[in-house]
Amino acid sequence: MAKQELTCDDILKELRAKQYRPVYYLMGEESYYIDLIADYITDNVLNETEKEFNLTVVYGADVDVATIINAAKRYPMMSEHQVVVVKEAQAIRNMEELSYYLQKPLLSTILVICHKHGTLDRRKKLAAEIDKVGVLFESKKIKDAQLPAFISSYMKRKGVDMEPKATAMLADFVGSDLSRLTGELEKLIITLPTGQRRVTPEQIEKNIGISKDYNNFELRSALVEKDILKANKIIKYFEENPKTNPIQMTLSLLFSFYSNLMLAYYAPDKSEQGIASMLGLKTPWQAKDYLAAMRKYSGVKTMQIVGEIRYADAKSKGVKNSSMTDGDILRELVFNILH
Repeated sequence: MAKQELTCDDILKELRAKQYRPVYYLMGEESYYIDLIADYITDNVLNETEKEFNLTVVYGADVDVATIINAAKRYPMMSEHQVVVVKEAQAIRNMEELSYYLQKPLLSTILVICHKHGTLDRRKKLAAEIDKVGVLFESKKIKDAQLPAFISSYMKRKGVDMEPKATAMLADFVGSDLSRLTGELEKLIITLPTGQRRVTPEQIEKNIGISKDYNNFELRSALVEKDILKANKIIKYFEENPKTNPIQMTLSLLFSFYSNLMLAYYAPDKSEQGIASMLGLKTPWQAKDYLAAMRKYSGVKTMQIVGEIRYADAKSKGVKNSSMTDGDILRELVFNILH
């Protein structure tokens, strides 16, 4: 039977219980979870006095595997453990030489290897050896559809509630860069008025700089409701504020929405729960827009819209377009969606 992969929460739970492994190989496209685990180990395994002698942090560009093995083979001084953290490990060549150390790792050493923007080949012997004695963790990018649930649970852990519209605005604006997203969430928590534990769209507007009335979330709502006036007002605002509303972000979000809408037509169960399940949405309320859009757009029209968004994207990059501004491209796209 295949070994069940540990999640970030599983690993942090073990660490909080002081159950340490000799090696943590943290890899993948999403830096946020790699940093979360590595920072927890760096901050919590050793006390401040122990860190002076027993914490080693090196960077992949400055070391080779032999240097890492030598550091890992040292015994701790006046401490139960020593921690060796290798950052930017993707820069190290011949990582498979780590196998020599993994045959008999030192149990007093906690070796943390942070390999960002890529992964080890799981078919190779090294991956199996890490898995046998320690943790091989892949930090995957989360899908846009999962962002609202990520935001809600992050804020819940901090004792803060977020209005669904505020959550959607932030998810649309920041996208799936979790390090940046959590930075914006922390900013929101700090700026909450005393005694208030609920984030509203007004607070997002004031502190993050997204207009609560003129944003991609509201544009999508206007298109779902087929509100021509509202959609054109938003595009005019985007045209006047291109820095905070780049066309690529708008097109990407519209493409994601209408592609999902295409999938929603194939859901065997057309209830909120059924659509949420089909699209991998964590909360059924996210399916409301899709249900509303299905009442306004046919499957054939939705397919045409996806084509129009692709065409607009090509034009925004200069393909078959000599004179149209971003505002013109969006205006034409919205006309084609609504008519």
